[in-house]
Amino acid sequence: MVGRAPALLGSALFAALLVYYETSEHWWNASVWWDVAWIACVLMPATFALVLIALPLRTWRWVGAAGAGFAGLAAILTFAEADVLANFARLAAASLLGFWFLGLFEAVSWVVLVACIIPWVDAYSVWRGPTKQIVSHHEHVFTVLSFAYPVPGEHASANLGMPDLLFFALFLAAAARFRLRPGLTFVLMAASFGATTALAVWTDRALPATPLLSVGFLVANADLLWREVRRRPPMPDSGGSPSEREPARAD
Repeated sequence: MVGRAPALLGSALFAALLVYYETSEHWWNASVWWDVAWIACVLMPATFALVLIALPLRTWRWVGAAGAGFAGLAAILTFAEADVLANFARLAAASLLGFWFLGLFEAVSWVVLVACIIPWVDAYSVWRGPTKQIVSHHEHVFTVLSFAYPVPGEHASANLGMPDLLFFALFLAAAARFRLRPGLTFVLMAASFGATTALAVWTDRALPATPLLSVGFLVANADLLWREVRRRPPMPDSGGSPSEREPARAD
């Protein structure tokens, strides 16, 4: 479970984010690229720091049930038009379900395989598949199924889809479980979302977020992943704790 100090830090960070989200329309009104810098360099790292702080929950027995509970809570809060709280309930749901999903993986090679496949699926979905249809014709549905980053001084936001949040949590939890480099993984993956946001603004089109997310995970741990994939066959994991001791540790 989360320790006392991290829990206090997480509570303070969450409170600060709530204040910003509730008052963002009254903040400064700057140029587009200052807004991008604020979202990419401040808001995104701050929100995903909540996931980093919650990382010890990945081994909690009821993490999947908690994720499902937050998903239901997000639906209720959305219906009640409590948009800010619903937004963070979606983040909690996706993150906890990402932690739970990792429990189905028997070896780090499975995570590498997902990191190599999911960008292609996401790119197809964003450019030609379901995500494109939702964004183009049912924008309100995408709003409900995404996490919003309010632009200061405006009634507008940048959004990340729920799968982006889920895979962020899954890759971060994998870095911790398989003793890779969770700190560097967090930094590069958070930066990847900022880079994708900047590219989307620059090109004026919707872009998939998981390609750079996967690159961030793989680059942060490339040597350890290569060593582990070559050296070890898949090993079953019962409950998470044995697998914490399996892989090579970071140098």
